Amino acid sequence: MNSKLPNTNTSIFAVMSQLANENNAINLSQGFPNFDVSPKLIELVNENMKRGFNQYAPMPGIIKLREIISEKTEKLYNRKYNPETEITITAGATQALYTAITALINEGDEVIVFEPVYDSYLPAIELSGGKPIFLELKGKDYKIDWNEVQKVVTAKTRMLIINSPHNPTGSVLDENDIKQLEKIVTGTNITVLSDEVYEHIIFDGKKHLSVSTSEKLAKCSIIVSSFGKTFHTTGWKIGYCVAPKELMKEFRKVHQFVVYAVNTPLQYAISEYLEDESNYLNISAMYQEKRDYFNKALKNSKFEIIPTSGTYFQLLDYTNLSQLKDTEYAEYLTKEHKVAAIPISAFYHDKIKSKVLRFCFAKDKNTLDSAIEKLLKL
Repeated sequence: MNSKLPNTNTSIFAVMSQLANENNAINLSQGFPNFDVSPKLIELVNENMKRGFNQYAPMPGIIKLREIISEKTEKLYNRKYNPETEITITAGATQALYTAITALINEGDEVIVFEPVYDSYLPAIELSGGKPIFLELKGKDYKIDWNEVQKVVTAKTRMLIINSPHNPTGSVLDENDIKQLEKIVTGTNITVLSDEVYEHIIFDGKKHLSVSTSEKLAKCSIIVSSFGKTFHTTGWKIGYCVAPKELMKEFRKVHQFVVYAVNTPLQYAISEYLEDESNYLNISAMYQEKRDYFNKALKNSKFEIIPTSGTYFQLLDYTNLSQLKDTEYAEYLTKEHKVAAIPISAFYHDKIKSKVLRFCFAKDKNTLDSAIEKLLKL
């Protein structure tokens, strides 16, 4: 078979989750919460199923949900998106990212990505005939070097993908990053694809700076968000995308043939659930409590805790524990100590040498306590 993705193997998330299952290990690798969804949200889904909302939704999503997303975005980021023409409901963020890349990237187009890079970006670029241009985030705080970005921008640069809060590192963009990004794209044909799925999981009083807060960036950006991440319902696979009318028109051309329409009763349920702003504005506090609990417990361990400002992931440097490669140490940790994590090298195209693992702390207290107990024995 002439594979269209000859260098792509099974996702590291699937590999580590399977390894965790085979070894009866605590799975802090794959990013899924293991605590209950809001009973109110479950009730709303059930009610809307009983009301008969079980057939196809409109291709862009039900208008009620798009309208409340428009209101939410305006309140949070002072940017108004037309619910008719500039907002589309998607079958999760991965579908939205794939659709955006497929809609805009042609053979030979260059796409700037920052490593460590979330693994779904690259296959979509390659399938569209695009060329990823890799830049490495700098330092233990994983910051973008904008001088390096400027050097790699060419006439072929069609897209720049950013992710804040960033998976896997937990770094976030600040005001200077937004200003530097404005300078990079002004006067170019570059579209910014902004992965903002963790927008409501940000810590220490920091504010999520969506690219929609910038007049210049909003005009050339497609923004992807996720209800699965916000409401810890990752298995529902529902998210949304906002973009200017011209970009959204191209997005929908592809969207309609990738998925056509998204789960109808979930859309109605979420539209009602969003009416209470506390359902998403209080998410950060809940996850910060979990992060702080996890980190405090490991403070005196042999791991070095690398600060995370967002997402529900924590990076731990194990240099003081082993000289094994991170892939080998992740396997050892899973098999011998029954805690599974993700090796950071998996987020680099050349699989760099690393002594850092990513742990998901979106777990209930009992799970975290069990994992902490095992990690402290190392």
